[in-house]
Amino acid sequence: VQLVESGGGLVQPGGSLRLSCAASGFRFSTYAMSWYRQAPGKERELVAQISSAGGSLYYADSVKGRFTISRDNAKNTVYLQMNSLKPEDTGVYYCYAPVRPHWGQGTQVTVSS
Repeated sequence: VQLVESGGGLVQPGGSLRLSCAASGFRFSTYAMSWYRQAPGKERELVAQISSAGGSLYYADSVKGRFTISRDNAKNTVYLQMNSLKPEDTGVYYCYAPVRPHWGQGTQVTVSS
């Protein structure tokens, strides 16, 4: 099982980023997938989740209306489109799958002017 995140970077407040998580080694299309983030000095928190077929979505209140989770089961990839970014969105963003080892290596998102 491997999860590889990409797409992070430095962006100004109000900007956008699109994160990708490429999955391999398991039946991606049969599992719900999630994005978490961890800010410096804080616990890792759930940001968004998508069901196996993409029909059920969950968002943390702090990102509702700004972030969109999606997936492409043909490409074994889950995405997180992040718009109207705020400094408090800064952190390492992790892809999560319900199969071990569960986590990718993370991708850093920094929102700063």
